[in-house]
Amino acid sequence: MRKEYETVIGLEVHVELATRTKIFCACPTEFGGAINAHTCPVCTGMPGALPVLNRQVVDYAIAVGLATNCTISKHNRFDRKNYFYPDNPQNYQISQLYEPICRDGYVEIETEDGIKKQIRIHEIHMEEDAGKLVHSDEEDISVVDYNRSGVPLLEIVSEPDMRSAKEVIAYLEKLRLMIQYLGASDCKLNEGSMRADVNISVREAGKSEYGIRTEMKNLNSFRAISRAIEGESARQINLLEAGKPVVLETRRWDDGKGESFPMRSKEDAKDYRYFPEPDLPAIEISDEWIESVRAKQPEFREEKMARYERDYGLPQYDAQILTGSKKLADFFEATCELCGKPKKVSNWLMGETMRLLNERELDPEDLSFSPENLAKLIDLVDAGSINHTVAKDVFEMIFADDIDPEQYVKENGLLMVQDEDMLRSVVEQVIADNSQSVSDYRNGKERALGFLVGQTMKAMKGKANPTVVTELLKELL
Repeated sequence: MRKEYETVIGLEVHVELATRTKIFCACPTEFGGAINAHTCPVCTGMPGALPVLNRQVVDYAIAVGLATNCTISKHNRFDRKNYFYPDNPQNYQISQLYEPICRDGYVEIETEDGIKKQIRIHEIHMEEDAGKLVHSDEEDISVVDYNRSGVPLLEIVSEPDMRSAKEVIAYLEKLRLMIQYLGASDCKLNEGSMRADVNISVREAGKSEYGIRTEMKNLNSFRAISRAIEGESARQINLLEAGKPVVLETRRWDDGKGESFPMRSKEDAKDYRYFPEPDLPAIEISDEWIESVRAKQPEFREEKMARYERDYGLPQYDAQILTGSKKLADFFEATCELCGKPKKVSNWLMGETMRLLNERELDPEDLSFSPENLAKLIDLVDAGSINHTVAKDVFEMIFADDIDPEQYVKENGLLMVQDEDMLRSVVEQVIADNSQSVSDYRNGKERALGFLVGQTMKAMKGKANPTVVTELLKELL
């Protein structure tokens, strides 16, 4: 009989911080750029080049620590983690092992099944990112790009409190949204500004001791993380059921194949030989410093949702969708301030905006049109200047090119005809041309009226108010 097993999961989440410059030098942190364009003697590890700590990194670390209910260490320092790899120019990484900046926090999650629990955070520490290897199959070469070397990172280390892929995704989504609301990072998994290493073990249900764990490195999408957890959990259970041991190792998940493959054994891993970083002094954080960061903490999602329901009168569902992205929430508020129509703004964002984002495989963070132009479009519809069908077409132009809807509607002759005499004559002609539908309507077939409305709208090329057309038809019939 097959035994019951429990999966135990802990995460190490790396977040690239949204500072303009790197953690120990003045090089820019922007994503992309020519290979090795954003480098200097410090971030390329040149002899004699000395690091200088970017204070904004510490501010962001404190802010994330407060948001995750951590204790902020008033005395903390950096250490050297020694290892040799081509993307690590100094042959060591400056990190925090012995005295990290944040300890003993937690994040409250709720899964899609409605399960609520606290995920404990062991620590949060600051460190510098490494560079990356760029491989060219065409030229059969690899080069090292140090643009990312020295980009500031926070590593958020959880306790092994998660028991399923659903809990892991709920934790990561909560963490990502919280950090985005803080403005500390854009947390774009596809650009590597948020990365997760997943530690997984399984044990017989009811047992307290942990099983042998494996680590899955640098998974860069929620889908890959979820599939990797389920696949690795099943692999370990199958090994135990077959009487084979689970090996303590680091594994690579291949999402295309739906399998993991060993990278290196942790038992053979070299000692990193940590020691205090001699080129950087300890960081002393005062109560005043902590309180100054606390005073700048933003309104987080739960508070914002409650305010949207209370002050804007939105349904809970609307509030939940709009606050699921800081960019979307900010856009909603800015548009409401311009036109004062929260439910209509919500409808446009949740309807046409989300549809176009999905079709183009974009995130809300990629929105590039202005609240001003959406507000103008809503006002045009409300004023009866254009109907909703025309408005949808105009919105696609706003979404793509941020055009001014008022100017576009005028230039393209899309304004609705307000001349009632002209509209009456068109309706009379439609009645004259469709005697069968007129007869059907007079004999009680209501659907015939809809056909006549459609014929009128077609004759007017969509530039008529359907409500006015309907009233005129009823009057003349």
